[in-house]
Amino acid sequence: MASPVAREKSRRAAVKKALDRHKVYVTAQSFSGGTYQARVLVDGEAYWVDEFRLSQLRQGLTPAELELTPAADD
Repeated sequence: MASPVAREKSRRAAVKKALDRHKVYVTAQSFSGGTYQARVLVDGEAYWVDEFRLSQLRQGLTPAELELTPAADD
């Protein structure tokens, strides 16, 4: 059984990890020809991504790690 101190340290580590992770906001979605696309906002920059890339962003990968290029202004 974990001690109260160990549980508190674990909780604090989880909060720190969540706060350090970048936020991903879906600003638009498109379904066309069986293909899904989402326009996402990450750290103030917009990107068009497919469902797989969206899940990777939500898991904590950065746009740079995924070699994403910013979306052109509409």
